[in-house]
Amino acid sequence: MKWFKPNLPMTLLLAFASGLLQAAPISLIDDGQRQVVLPGPAQRIVSLAPHITEVLFAAGAGDRIVGTVNYSDYPEAAKAIPQVGGYNQVNFERILSLNPDLIIGWYEGNSAETVEKLKLLQIPVYMSDPKTMDSISHNIRQFGMLTATENIANRAAQEYDRRRAELKHANAHKPSIRVFYQVWEDPLYTLAGGHFISDLYRLCGGVNVFADLSEASPIVSVEAIVIRNPQVMLTGGHHGKRSIDNWKEKWATWGSMDAVKHGMLFFVDQDMYTRSTPRTVDAAENLCEILDQARRVYYPGEQE
Repeated sequence: MKWFKPNLPMTLLLAFASGLLQAAPISLIDDGQRQVVLPGPAQRIVSLAPHITEVLFAAGAGDRIVGTVNYSDYPEAAKAIPQVGGYNQVNFERILSLNPDLIIGWYEGNSAETVEKLKLLQIPVYMSDPKTMDSISHNIRQFGMLTATENIANRAAQEYDRRRAELKHANAHKPSIRVFYQVWEDPLYTLAGGHFISDLYRLCGGVNVFADLSEASPIVSVEAIVIRNPQVMLTGGHHGKRSIDNWKEKWATWGSMDAVKHGMLFFVDQDMYTRSTPRTVDAAENLCEILDQARRVYYPGEQE
């Protein structure tokens, strides 16, 4: 029998055997343009937003999450993870008790107080704030780097980018449709130019009627919506807290708007449409079908 003779220096073999070799440090820039440095791949992560939880699972690191926040409900396995509060108010003692080696926060959703307190913890913090569909793809890859699951993360990002490219190509020459998304009615606010949803609309040949506003989710007036005259209006059911019939009834008196006049008001899956995750491409596929339906009404002679 021939014994295997490793082609490595003996000192290196001994280092492997004794556990002296450590993973290389990880250094990258987060969405707040801050440098984040980890001594090695993160093993215990606290996620402070539902979209972060979902992207971590997509990047192959769902089993590293030890704490998350309210509404982190996708995929199904996320529901079993202990919660540390809501994305705008968290329990810092609870976070520390979970002994995380990485916290991933959300600039847009976590309160200013939460963001400031995170800076005081002696724990690496990565701030996620994807405002475009490209930045969602970037977050998937970044989370893969933070957890050394790059192979899974890169494949997920590539598939996401491929599907987006196909939708963009398929809808590139279709007539544009003006779209309004209503988040809630009291206060009445929408998703504007600072939110990735404008990118989502563009994939399908849609135009966000509030794309000129730089905020992500500004409060708007009914009069401003009427003036911008959307051809399609969208909203979500807020996990059973509202019904499409009541929503349509509230807009019925504004029949001068094209969307109301032609019955182009739709309930959609708000989580897919508003969370910056790989599922936004599923939302885009759904939206493309809705806008094609609208084109048959507004541009009956221009259907391909």
